Parts: sequence; C-alpha cells; structure tokens
Amino acid sequence: MASKTALTVSVRIEGVRETLGAFRRLPKEASDDLRRRTLELADVLAGRMAGAARADSAQSALMAPTLKAVRDRVPAITAGGATRVGRNSVPAYKIIFGSEFGSTILRQYRPHLGRGSYWMWRTVEANQVEIAGAWDRVARDIVDSFGRAP
Repeated sequence: MASKTALTVSVRIEGVRETLGAFRRLPKEASDDLRRRTLELADVLAGRMAGAARADSAQSALMAPTLKAVRDRVPAITAGGATRVGRNSVPAYKIIFGSEFGSTILRQYRPHLGRGSYWMWRTVEANQVEIAGAWDRVARDIVDSFGRAP
C-alpha cells in the first residue's frame, strides 16, 4: 500500500470500467492474472518515468528511485513518499511537486508551468496510448482464456 505522502499516477484507459466489470464475472484467478500482468506494464512505465526524471534536472533525478509500480488492475505508479533523498535528506514528498510543476514562490524550483509538466505527467501522456493498448490486449487475452471451456 502506498504511503499517505506518495503520489499515485494511473494511466487513463477508455472502457476500463466495462472491462473491470467483466472481470467481476470471472473467477478470482482472472483478476489475479490481470494484476500480475498489469504490474509488468506499470514496471515498464515506471522505468521510462525514472529515465525522464534523471534526464530532466537534479531535483527530478532525486525522484527516480521513488518511482515504483503498484500491483493493481490498471497500470499505476507511486512517486515521492517519505523516503529521504538528497544531501539534505529531505522527504521526497517535499520535492516532487516542485520538480514536476515548478513554483512561483520558491526560487529553488524552476518556473511554475501551470497545467504543464516538466517530466512525470509528460512521460505518462507520451506513453499512454502504448500502455493502454497493451493493457487492453492483456485484458482481452485473460478474458478469452477464462471464457474458453476446459
């Protein structure tokens, strides 16, 4: 379970409610399989996000080790949290928003982007179509395999 200070990012997938509704009608093993295979997709996305963090800035690079895939039915990643980072050993949750969105008040961060993103959301959006498509294929494969007669 993610800490209260961690940020959880999920990939938006069209038709996810209907698909998860179909999984409720399948045996529990189907949802377990979905969680296991979705974790693999989330691991790929977390790796790409960590790469983007390292390439962005020193503050963003501090967030790379805090990016972790979450075992869920949809691809999700946690970031930040209480993990202490940097030479001043500051909790990651105190840096994550400034490294991602900037600030208008604190000069230690880059300029505030408003609704823009420096590295995290930008990476999620750039990979959303690919990850959503892969998740859809995984979900269909699982439904098909559980729908067949033994």
